[in-house]
Amino acid sequence: MNKENILDRFISYVKIDTESDPNNPDFPSTENQWILAKLLVKELQEIGLSDITLDDNCYIMATLPSNLDYKAPTIGFVAHMDTSPDFTGKNVNPQIHKNYDGKDIVLNEKENIVLSPNYFEDLLQYKGQTVITTDGTTLLGADDKAGVTEIVSAMEYLINHPEIKHGKIRICFTPDEEVGKGAHLFDVEKFGAEWAYTMDGSQIGELEYENFNAAGAIVTIEGKIVHPGYAKGKMINSMLIANEFIAALPQNEIPQETTGYEGFYHLHDIHGSVEKTTLEYIIRDHDMELFLKRKSDFENVAKTINQKLGKELVSVEVKDQYYNMKEKVVPVMHIVDIAEEAMKDIGITPLIKAIRGGTDGSQLSFKGLPCPNIFAGGHNFHGRYEYVPLESIIKATEIIVKIAEKVAVKFK
Repeated sequence: MNKENILDRFISYVKIDTESDPNNPDFPSTENQWILAKLLVKELQEIGLSDITLDDNCYIMATLPSNLDYKAPTIGFVAHMDTSPDFTGKNVNPQIHKNYDGKDIVLNEKENIVLSPNYFEDLLQYKGQTVITTDGTTLLGADDKAGVTEIVSAMEYLINHPEIKHGKIRICFTPDEEVGKGAHLFDVEKFGAEWAYTMDGSQIGELEYENFNAAGAIVTIEGKIVHPGYAKGKMINSMLIANEFIAALPQNEIPQETTGYEGFYHLHDIHGSVEKTTLEYIIRDHDMELFLKRKSDFENVAKTINQKLGKELVSVEVKDQYYNMKEKVVPVMHIVDIAEEAMKDIGITPLIKAIRGGTDGSQLSFKGLPCPNIFAGGHNFHGRYEYVPLESIIKATEIIVKIAEKVAVKFK
């Protein structure tokens, strides 16, 4: 693997603002995603892939033809081009820290923004490596431009090393994964793979085939504004009712108090005035029965408050977003086994665990394309403390190559 080429490729991708927009129903939700998409199409052409398409919804697909004299399963690799709207991805200025010494990394001296292993202990795993960080003012975009980098680099490596035997490989880069739409218009039939892997995990070694069942919820509380000096018996302050709604949910079932398979309610946005307040939540649980109960309990909070007030002032809209891919992957567990073996072959200890989130793969699995998730290498996604070790990007690239090679051998 050419370390410098891979680094340059990643840096060129993250400098392009591809932040998606949860409030825009269009595909893609932001025009800037087209900039990266068109760059990728040009790059895929230059490295020698075939059947390259960029459709009207900003999905890129391409093919690395088989170099076998027998038929092996067509497999795929998928990553998303957009970055999270939770934190700005505009004017990303990546910082490269070679031979990381295990100490604090000052991201922004002027604003005293520091990435410290005293708080982010995982940093110490990468002592001596090249760590790529933000400058403290934006996210980095390793989620998921590290995944994009790994797929492009792996395809280039296979093209340049025809002695490595592999079957037909399909790749796809999707828009709008960060706003839950990345797989909505994914054409599984056109993709034509028997199974695929998303390159969208975090630390080195992660291999995941379970994820949350997920829903988004909007709570709307109606109030009534009158002059505060004459408000007795007349004013209805929607913000105070919103506070009552928040307090009625289990206080320890929130992201910062849960881990592993524990689900949660996450309040991620509030807009309020006396007359009207909206609360935006995400609801998560790995277990389907508990997921259904969570949604029911959430709606019952509104019913209880309305009954207490004697008025229908609180309304709730809950929409499912994606489901636990485990149901679709377990019947074809050999696809997880192949990835696990590939990691071990190149000296990586697999970390098989449930995703406390979701990927395009969860939706794709329910659309007929079983799709476990493999690490892309980054940490602290969606914020100013995001970082990725270059060595993890290289290892993920090697994993893709090794999986292609192992599939060819196993299905000979």
